[in-house]
Amino acid sequence: MEAWIFAILTVFFLIVTPAYWFVTHETTGTAALTLTFFLSLMIAGYLSLIARRIDARPEDKREGEIVEGAGEVGFFSPSSVWPLFCGLSLALVMVGLVIGWWLVIIAGALGVVALTGLIYQYYRGEFQH
Repeated sequence: MEAWIFAILTVFFLIVTPAYWFVTHETTGTAALTLTFFLSLMIAGYLSLIARRIDARPEDKREGEIVEGAGEVGFFSPSSVWPLFCGLSLALVMVGLVIGWWLVIIAGALGVVALTGLIYQYYRGEFQH
């Protein structure tokens, strides 16, 4: 199903890109739409190749039962502040690119600390493995 969604998007961008060029004669937008076409084509191709190699999931089958999808879905963190700190340090890096390189260095150091905390959060504390 995912491959079909991106295939439809690919056809859409194939139609829209030349129409956009003929209406506006703008090179920047046409280049962006062309690159978007190739990106959606690449994703559709990748997803269709992967879909052929794996077995159909229960939600992809017409006669799929709910019980077929039972079992462990995956591991999800119960609570963590480290993704917030990783995002804030990345935002600070982007602001630092505008303000000055000194802020990028500070934000990069904070980002290393936040990323280390994110990676090693299950080695200590309440959710230790």
